[in-house]
Amino acid sequence: MAGGGSVLEDASVLSKLDRGLAKAEGLFALLAGLTVFVMMLLAVFSVTGRNFFNAPLPGYVDWIEYAMPFLAFLGIAWTQRQGGHIRMDILIGQLKGRAGWAAEFVTSFFTFVLLALLIWGAWAHFQRSFDFGSPLWSRDSTIDIKLPVWPAKLIVPMAFSVLALRLVLQLWAYTRAIISGTDEPVAVPLIEDAATIAAREAAAVTGRENM
Repeated sequence: MAGGGSVLEDASVLSKLDRGLAKAEGLFALLAGLTVFVMMLLAVFSVTGRNFFNAPLPGYVDWIEYAMPFLAFLGIAWTQRQGGHIRMDILIGQLKGRAGWAAEFVTSFFTFVLLALLIWGAWAHFQRSFDFGSPLWSRDSTIDIKLPVWPAKLIVPMAFSVLALRLVLQLWAYTRAIISGTDEPVAVPLIEDAATIAAREAAAVTGRENM
């Protein structure tokens, strides 16, 4: 099931690093959102051109394929900080205190190991496409309008690297929580059930309406 929760802050170095990284994650997420908007404009432009002028947007499929990595990967680190990725928490959700944080540490650690392999593979995939000596620095391009594909391929290891940094901070936070036994660690999402999330969002909306 999907999780979601608040991220607590304090004056510690860990929390400061968390807030600093969150700014980069937020920027990446904003770019992902803007990508959706641009894709919508391209679709409107292409459909309008095809229906009214018999002239659809040249290379429309190329542009959409080019945009997909931006849409798919730029928001993953921000979602990780918010605890918004899909997860099965039937077992972990029943664990409290040190046992719960230890379980979170283990799952985050194996996620980090897998992510390191994905970064290595994604970077190798980018390197096969990038070449200073080639036109537009690209060994390959899209089919219709010959867009260089290396920028889209570079997005993947970049986004995964930011996610790796997020996991490192969360592993640090879970380690602190295991040692201290606290119920409210900083720099990690405190997973909340649907009722708690709904109540918090309702309170926020009510507060804005009363302003």
